[in-house]
Amino acid sequence: MVMEKKIKILAVDDEEFNLDIIMEYLEEAGYEVIGASDGVIALEKLKEHPDVSVIVLDRMMPNMDGMAVLKILNEDQHLKDIPVIMQTAAASSKQIQEGIEAGVYYYLAKPYNESLLLSIVRASLRDSVGHLEMREQVQKQRRTLGLMERGRFRFRTLEETNNLSYFIANCFLEPEKMVYGLNELMVNAVEHGNLGISYEEKMELVLNGRWQEEVELRLSKTEYKDKYAILEYAVNEKEIIVTIRDQGKGFAWEEYLQLSVKRATDPNGRGIAVAKMKSFPDLEYKGCGNEVVCTISRKLQ
Repeated sequence: MVMEKKIKILAVDDEEFNLDIIMEYLEEAGYEVIGASDGVIALEKLKEHPDVSVIVLDRMMPNMDGMAVLKILNEDQHLKDIPVIMQTAAASSKQIQEGIEAGVYYYLAKPYNESLLLSIVRASLRDSVGHLEMREQVQKQRRTLGLMERGRFRFRTLEETNNLSYFIANCFLEPEKMVYGLNELMVNAVEHGNLGISYEEKMELVLNGRWQEEVELRLSKTEYKDKYAILEYAVNEKEIIVTIRDQGKGFAWEEYLQLSVKRATDPNGRGIAVAKMKSFPDLEYKGCGNEVVCTISRKLQ
């Protein structure tokens, strides 16, 4: 009988008590956990264990702090895609902002509880695995789609969202860069737009591991069966324009365009901001928020 390989997590904290708690929580949840008491040891552990899937990283440590570790990770081609969960004091909004600017998307506020730790780990793993699958699918599907000048597509399910994001990403010269943003904006159109899942509802669903189940449940209901979203793709001499429109009531989109300090420790709520940072710097929601327009200069293609 072949034993299933455990997901490997690196936990870094100079306080022995905190490190023991983190390792205990994660090990009881079925993860293989490697401990390190400072940044220097953490980097050594990464050399010994290149298959680490997530790093839970304390910010304030002797020898080498969390920000210094993060800088080295971002400069390494093989390590920069490992999701980092930064531990920070609950009230340190300035530190969270600095981390956001350095590329940290996941936070764990001290003091923390077991369920929050595990939900943040699951969220980071889900996003990491999803991004890897997206890149692989984009590479498989790459054809001559860069020749397409105009297209209009309907989608309503998560599967259709994934397939269409892979397809449209191949219209760009850097599809791996675009697929993440396309997928996040399309998922938002389905879950928040057409299905009316609020931010607070999604947080509760993610914490309980029921988000995808709830999406599928709502899609099966009569009231939602005819609701779909539209993606339009157009090219002119100067720009490539992607427009995504849903049939929802819209939302207060302004506060989601940037990564928020106040929501940094939530397991959801970063997708639109990261889509803007990674894929579409020129991203604009229209009206009530049920239409988003993404523009890319052809000079950048």
